[in-house]
Amino acid sequence: MKSLSLFIGLRYTRAKRSSSFVSFISLASMLGIALGITALITVMSVMNGFQKEVRAKILGVASHIQIIGFDEGLTNWQETMRDVKAQPTIVGVAPYVNGQGLLAIGQSVRGVQISGIDPLQEDAVSDVGKQMRIGRLDALKAGEYGIVLGEQLARALGANVGAKVQLITPQGSITPAGMVPRLRSFIVVGIFSAGHYEYDANFAFIHIRDAQVLFRLDENVSGLRVKVANLDDARAIARTLKQTIKIDGLVQDWTIQHATYFRAVEIEKRMMFIILTLIIAVAAFNLVSTLVMVVRDKHPDIAILRTLGASPKLIMQIFIVQGAIVGVIGTLIGVVGGVLLALNIGSVVTAVESAFGFRVLSPEVYFLSSLPSDLKWADVWVTALISLVLALFATLYPSYNASQVNPAEALRYE
Repeated sequence: MKSLSLFIGLRYTRAKRSSSFVSFISLASMLGIALGITALITVMSVMNGFQKEVRAKILGVASHIQIIGFDEGLTNWQETMRDVKAQPTIVGVAPYVNGQGLLAIGQSVRGVQISGIDPLQEDAVSDVGKQMRIGRLDALKAGEYGIVLGEQLARALGANVGAKVQLITPQGSITPAGMVPRLRSFIVVGIFSAGHYEYDANFAFIHIRDAQVLFRLDENVSGLRVKVANLDDARAIARTLKQTIKIDGLVQDWTIQHATYFRAVEIEKRMMFIILTLIIAVAAFNLVSTLVMVVRDKHPDIAILRTLGASPKLIMQIFIVQGAIVGVIGTLIGVVGGVLLALNIGSVVTAVESAFGFRVLSPEVYFLSSLPSDLKWADVWVTALISLVLALFATLYPSYNASQVNPAEALRYE
């Protein structure tokens, strides 16, 4: 019976229908499913690419894991650093001192996040050394009060390498006139560009020893930056560190430090998935109208099959096969088209830009010169499965309707 329903269903699909309108609706349903799947796979891949690029830029400056001391900073941090390095999943560890202040040059003043680092150890936990546009990170020397500025911050201050800037910190001195902020002159020794506006406009690096003096931490540090081999394992490693090291402070991984941003990106990705899935659903349910018209067209055939002994179940299976074939072909075309477009989106965008003479992504605005794409096969399989399930559901009502055709009524006027 199953082979018979498959044979007849395939024959109905290949046969030329008497109604060209029915054929057109069937083709439109197939192409609608294909276009919906292509759009969904491409958009999900581009969003994955953006997420990957932004995450790489953020974590190129920020930490995978931070071990943060309380008000007085981390004491005995060298011992803690040795314990952390002993963990097999840790790639690098480096101390840091964090503080806030105002940078001034001439009439320009900007609030900044000051990060005191050891240039010799910083490469083990961040990409700042690789992101230097002008100068070198190891130009920061203890006691020389050099400073490395973000590209946007340097532009806002009008500062270049060799310029002298004034750093004002809230850790002031008490005088008869009240609290007086501390003021220290720094020489710009380099400019970095992380490719992320938040860091390029608000961050500055100085030597860790200068930062300890500036923020009055003596030999203590604000904390330790930790780099792990696999970003996805950072949360589990952070939990392990909480249990294995004894500190007067906190252990936080990057998913907590940047939770708001990455949660927003994930929600946006899910909403786009739902919206584009609705496009596939609309195309899939066009199969309902297609099969309803096919069933009406095939009433005499159905009646003949019933008089020859075909059961309602067999009739239902015939039209399920016919509708499923449309869904499967549309899904296959969409998957192939989506994968090809996702893998070559950069070339397609470049061709569109050349043809129409405009930039889809302006580097000055997005810090990206090409559209990123990260194709994940899990997204492809989920999309294909959803399409096939929707197409299958769309065939149930017309197929059931076909199984209920009364042979006597169908043949009365034939």
